[in-house]
Amino acid sequence: MPVTIEGSRVLVTGAARGLGRAFTEELLRRGAATVYGGARDPAAITVPGVVPVRLDITDGADVRAAAGRCCDVDVLVNNAGVMSLSPLLSAPGTDQARAQMETNYFGTLAMCRAFAPVLGKNGGGALVNILSVVAWFAMPFNSSYCASKSAAWSLTNAARTELRRQGTLVTGVFAGLVDTEMSAAAGAPRTSCESVVAQTLDGIEAGAEEILADDRSRAVKAALPHDLTAVYPALQKLWDAFH
Repeated sequence: MPVTIEGSRVLVTGAARGLGRAFTEELLRRGAATVYGGARDPAAITVPGVVPVRLDITDGADVRAAAGRCCDVDVLVNNAGVMSLSPLLSAPGTDQARAQMETNYFGTLAMCRAFAPVLGKNGGGALVNILSVVAWFAMPFNSSYCASKSAAWSLTNAARTELRRQGTLVTGVFAGLVDTEMSAAAGAPRTSCESVVAQTLDGIEAGAEEILADDRSRAVKAALPHDLTAVYPALQKLWDAFH
């Protein structure tokens, strides 16, 4: 179910900076008819031509209002997310795990539920969830974030099944470290926002249901049948060395 970007009407969540901002810029460059930029503070949307939308995806009233205002969209990019470096069992409490699940899973779920009928009414279109390579494995230093992205991956697969009949393309986007403020502290190489965005939009136009945007995501996906032996021993060494 390929979707043409030129002439489309798109809502991008978390559009004030980083990957979300890059999406809005490239969508305009490719000729999208309308690009809505969702952010908690609409004043933070500063790309010329982007229509600011007040949107906290954890706020049900905001989500409902956005679905009403952006009732013409045929592409939804669920990019908004949060990350706090916290393990699951040795963290002081569960507040960080709950906060990340609230945004990365429940917030994304709320957006999918609110906009599924909008996309269906407008011909099907595309629902794009920005996930992460850690949806496929648990990094012990950041495992509460990993759990939330794993839940969002499952949500993406379920949404694809539910929305196929209405002609909606559901695409999951996976990458390792992307060059954003969220990953600024990481010392490892990062993939540019522009590269992830270009691959995603190319994939939508090709009807791709899954986009592996860097070597890390491709390697981890290939290792999944053997993840307990191919992925976790190295992580165990890192964790043991830290402690």
